[in-house]
Amino acid sequence: MNTFKESGLLPELLKAVKALNFEIPMPVQQRVIPEILNNDRDMVALAQTGTGKTAAFGLPLIHRLNFVQNDPQVIILSPTRELCTQIAKDLESYGQFLAHFSVLAVYGGASIENQIRSLKNGVHIIVATPGRMNDLIRRKKVNLSNINTIVLDEADEMLNMGFSEDLNAILNLIPEPRRVLLFSATMPNEIANIASRYMHNPIEITIGTKNAGTENVKHHYYVVNAKDRYLALKRIADYYPDIYGIIFCRTRQETAEVAEKLMKDGYNADALHGDLSQAQRDYVMNKFRNKNLQMLVATDVAARGLDVDNLSHIINYNLPDDNEIYTHRSGRTGRAYQSGISISIVHSREQHRIHQLENIIKQKFERKNVPGGVDICKKQLHHLIQKMENVEINEQEINPFIPEVLKKTEHLEKEEVIKRFLSLEFNRFLEYYKNAPDLNVQEHKRGEDRERYTDERRSGSGFTALRISIGTMDGLTVPKLIGMVNDFSKNRKIKIGKANINSIFTLFEVENAFVDEVLNSLQGKVYAGRDLAVKIASNRDQPGNKQRSSHKPFFNERRSRSDVAQKDRKRFRRSKD
Repeated sequence: MNTFKESGLLPELLKAVKALNFEIPMPVQQRVIPEILNNDRDMVALAQTGTGKTAAFGLPLIHRLNFVQNDPQVIILSPTRELCTQIAKDLESYGQFLAHFSVLAVYGGASIENQIRSLKNGVHIIVATPGRMNDLIRRKKVNLSNINTIVLDEADEMLNMGFSEDLNAILNLIPEPRRVLLFSATMPNEIANIASRYMHNPIEITIGTKNAGTENVKHHYYVVNAKDRYLALKRIADYYPDIYGIIFCRTRQETAEVAEKLMKDGYNADALHGDLSQAQRDYVMNKFRNKNLQMLVATDVAARGLDVDNLSHIINYNLPDDNEIYTHRSGRTGRAYQSGISISIVHSREQHRIHQLENIIKQKFERKNVPGGVDICKKQLHHLIQKMENVEINEQEINPFIPEVLKKTEHLEKEEVIKRFLSLEFNRFLEYYKNAPDLNVQEHKRGEDRERYTDERRSGSGFTALRISIGTMDGLTVPKLIGMVNDFSKNRKIKIGKANINSIFTLFEVENAFVDEVLNSLQGKVYAGRDLAVKIASNRDQPGNKQRSSHKPFFNERRSRSDVAQKDRKRFRRSKD
């Protein structure tokens, strides 16, 4: 199938395709549309977000509907409200020239009574989030007897968001014979399990390489000290003045803090995270979709299901804990044959993660230097000149002002006018980046980073060692440790020093002023299914130490004997006794 006309779709659908300016089918559409039209087999399709999946399954499923029958025939499940409503809107646009076609989006956060009334009026396709769909089925408000197809869109995202039980319940209740079409960007074991349990000899279609990143995306990374992460972000934003992208952070608190800093520093940004109400979320997303925002700072959970085209950049303020999530993040740019850049700001000890990601997405990352002031000013200058060259001149409106402007500037030479014009625009950049330090960190061999770990974040005194009851067996890493402390304490100002992660426990340094806060916030919490036990470490806790004799301290450097630290140790020992 090289054109939509060759597909055999209904004339009304071809008319809609033409009205939507769809020309040549995208690769996933060329492969999927004929399969859905011409046979009834189950299907597993692996393709990135933004490759045209909705039209690939939406057009042929509408073609195969029985429009005389007014009960649901297709259920499409998607992970989020945003994606759910977007799919429904797309399907409505495909069926705009079909007189009796109806589609309904159902999701949590909206009135279930209104959704039930709409179902009673009759609908051909239901697009739903798994939780709300399961709720409607339990209430027996959906007639399942005529369902012939169920689509799992962004299946890996639904599993990541904890919808496994809902999916299993729905799939168990849809009567046979029915067809299952599964679309996913990656192929984790959970997806393979769904395919084996609920699908019969499915066709497998892979667009590109399994778990690979889109070829239209370039992958760049910058290596900086942890304390310079935000400064590096600002320079990247200044270096790309036309940036339109998403900045991914690890926690809600970090998301809010980064967005607040950007807005305070004059950048066109806002935050999207789980603490926002649905009305606030919709307000931020509308601003971003309409390009009234250049940068959206978001957590992975909050950004799931967002459908925004033409993103120029994805910035990983922190690398995700799960490498496969990087594929989803980077897949949000470079969509529909457009190019994009995925940028990662990494600490020197995280460089090994870059090599892991290269193996997963089958693409090379290019290390970039954080731009300096001169580079940024040059880029901003070129951007300004380009805007000036492309600006539309309204002769009728502006001509009356020209004589007065010429009279006021007649004493200035052309070169002087240009200098003053540039100074007006660039003085703030020139002043800000005057004597700006180099933020780049030299690349080190693996193993060297552990010796250098957090040297720039502590002076060697004023820190207390804590022991916590989880380690590598629980999947703990240094970034996860820092994230856990930040999340449970809700305080990103806590300074963590050196850390040593063993198989079943971890020793890490905390600045003395925050010892009580960390002990109280972590004690008794649950991480990776285990109750946390945390205490101030003693010498016998140190690797290789059996007693508190004359062994050197674990961190091999002079530890502060401040009153705060001594009192903390005595208090803990008394409580233990």
